Amino acid sequence: MRTFLAGGERAVPVAFGPDARATTGTWTAVGTFPFPLVRWAGHQEGPVRLTDGRVLAAGGAGALLTALDGAALYDPADGSWAPTGPLRQARRLHSLTVLADGLVLAAGGIPGPQAYPPPALTAAELYDPATQTWTPTGGLNEARYGHSATLLSDGRVLVAGGERPRSPGTPGTLASAEVYDPVTGAWTRTGEMSDARWHHGAVALPDGRVLAVGGITTTGRVRAGSVGVCETYDPQSGTWTPTGTLRRARFAHQTVLLPDGTVLAVGGCDPWSADDARFDPYSLSSVERYDPGAGAWYPEPPLPWGRGYHRALLLDSGEVLVCGGADGACLDVGFASSLRYDPVARVWSPAGPMRTGRWSFGAALLGDGRVLAVAGVTRSGVAAPALGADVPAVVAEVFTP
Repeated sequence: MRTFLAGGERAVPVAFGPDARATTGTWTAVGTFPFPLVRWAGHQEGPVRLTDGRVLAAGGAGALLTALDGAALYDPADGSWAPTGPLRQARRLHSLTVLADGLVLAAGGIPGPQAYPPPALTAAELYDPATQTWTPTGGLNEARYGHSATLLSDGRVLVAGGERPRSPGTPGTLASAEVYDPVTGAWTRTGEMSDARWHHGAVALPDGRVLAVGGITTTGRVRAGSVGVCETYDPQSGTWTPTGTLRRARFAHQTVLLPDGTVLAVGGCDPWSADDARFDPYSLSSVERYDPGAGAWYPEPPLPWGRGYHRALLLDSGEVLVCGGADGACLDVGFASSLRYDPVARVWSPAGPMRTGRWSFGAALLGDGRVLAVAGVTRSGVAAPALGADVPAVVAEVFTP
């Protein structure tokens, strides 16, 4: 085993496999995305795999953060994209959830062009893959964007947290939660979270509970704080219970349920709570693992460098693929690097690089074990041709382990 030092937070040992130079897996281009999407910034906003194996992408942010109504289907059988029925309501920072009957629920989000504070939607709609059309369903009790949406074991959907305008000049972070019943098409309020949060992760645990991880709490017109406290939701009682706190508060991270029932929290950003009380703009390299039995987080070997706005997915091998992202210090250039993590051996190894570096993109695990990466930002800020002219990654790609 070789040992390297990670930059970013503090130098800590990074465990790699026997040959850190060897890469496994390859990325292959699979065509141009059929509508002008720039980014998906939400945890549950990006593409979802349908029950027939195809992948649905719907909504997101276009140029200058304008909400989109476009939708497209990816067919892994021939690697092709095809437009499908557009959303009835353009939206970004919404959630997409595949229901037990195969329909897809789109809920909440931000409509229209960029504004501050962004307006929020209560509207929800259902996509039918058979007819390739969207139909309205019951609206949320509270408008929200940047929320989590988790399919419960009984087929209902839990939506939690998010943000909405608090006043004409100030956004407000939500602690509220509600549950969608696909049988009635109605939303019912349920217990509030202990802590308001948005841009957080949410994972359905094997015992049926839902774990909410990290996020952001807005505290003023432009001030915000990273969230380290976590909590679990019990669908039987409809209540939230505080659980172990992250060792490092974070947002723009990824949460992955591992085969043994533990949960991995990977990377992210936390500029507001550096250990030495100074502003720390860099993304996190730290990785933590949650044990539901102990209700506590434990440190795992860190990433070789920090990254946020990336994607992490569980491969069929039981390894975790981490790909893309950027450094929160500037977000100028998307990362092309990919990594694999073995949660049993607790070792990182390099995977084949992406063809296009990207951040704030979408990713989905295909039925045959490959991974689809879609859209995202490849250049922004000083790396873009003009101020505000983010360069999107227009070609999608597939990772073959």
